[in-house]
Amino acid sequence: MIQNKQQHFIVIDDSKLDCFIAEKIIKNTGKCASVVSFLSAQEALEFITSNTTNSPYPIIVLVDIQMPVMNGFEFVEAFEKLPVNITKNYNIYVISSSINDNDIVKIPNYSSVIQFLNKPLTSNNLSALLMKD
Repeated sequence: MIQNKQQHFIVIDDSKLDCFIAEKIIKNTGKCASVVSFLSAQEALEFITSNTTNSPYPIIVLVDIQMPVMNGFEFVEAFEKLPVNITKNYNIYVISSSINDNDIVKIPNYSSVIQFLNKPLTSNNLSALLMKD
């Protein structure tokens, strides 16, 4: 990993508190160029499709599985239908407090999902993610 690598982040979670906590943890890494939170997966998807990124590194997306209207899996399915010139700019990590085996088993079916992370997001699991990314 490049030492001074500054990452852009998108947090998608219907809980304002979880978004707030994730933003604080992300900003405290010292590796955050920007962080944008969405309470709606649909809004995040619209942002991604209209956002023209010029980041040298893929944007890290943390998406909660359990959300109303459009859940995390539905978000990933819609994301994977986007043109490759958009999807190549993002690395998706699914986050959830769910320990439902059915949810965990689904994750490898999505080529755009890098990893499953347990909620709540912690500085330790975020640091491990940044070491890989």
